[in-house]
Formats: sequence, C-alpha cells, structure tokens
Amino acid sequence: MQMRTLALGLVLGLGLAGAAAALEADPVQQHNSNAVWFENWTGLSNATLVVVAPNGKLTEIQAASGTPVYELERGAVQDGTYRFELSAATQEREEIVTPIDNGRSETATSKPKSFTMTGSFTVSRGAIITPEAVTED
Repeated sequence: MQMRTLALGLVLGLGLAGAAAALEADPVQQHNSNAVWFENWTGLSNATLVVVAPNGKLTEIQAASGTPVYELERGAVQDGTYRFELSAATQEREEIVTPIDNGRSETATSKPKSFTMTGSFTVSRGAIITPEAVTED
C-alpha cells in the first residue's frame, strides 16, 4: 500500500512538473469597462485574438509581441456574451513531421509550438462586467 501511494505521488509530481515546463506562460484574462487583455504573457509571441460579438460580428486583433487588446467600439456596443479565441506561438519548438521544400536554402525541421485559449466576457449597459457568482441557498 505504501509503495502504491509513493508511486502515485511520484507520477503526479512528475506530471505537474512536466505541465509547468511545457508552457512558461499561463495567460490570465483581464478587463476594465471597455477593454480585454491578458496578463502573464511571458514566452508567447505572434498572437491572434478573435472575438465574436453577440450579433455574430467577428473582430481579429494581431500582436507580434505582447498581449492583443480588444476594445469595445464607442457607440456600437451590443450587450451580451462575447466569445474569444486566443492563439500564440510559444518559445517551445516541435518537430515538423513532413518538412516541405519551399525553395529556400534550408528546409525547416521544427516550428514554434502553438498555444490556444478560449473564453468569454459579458457586456452589460455598454460596459464589460464581471458576472456575479450565483449561489444556491
């Protein structure tokens, strides 16, 4: 029994260490009343943030370095839930399984590993809000 517990603890410890090493950054969504951005951006670049408004309007923001920032359009804000997808390149590299000869002197054998995150935010009365937690009594 002790051996199983020790083995389980070792496996869990290695798994958590591997997950931490796999991605240096774990972006955290932040907002104020009219903008959404991400903190803890270390190790990410070439980001694209795609935001879909409640009416289906799609907005794409790109940032070569640093966090992309989505800002509400003045006078054209629709209340409701806005959904987003954030994608970026990490500093970690992964092997290209089938390299393509693109006519350059050297064929690439690796590429940056990608990071993707999805989420949403809520707009009410023309401002981005933090929805209140609903508790059952």
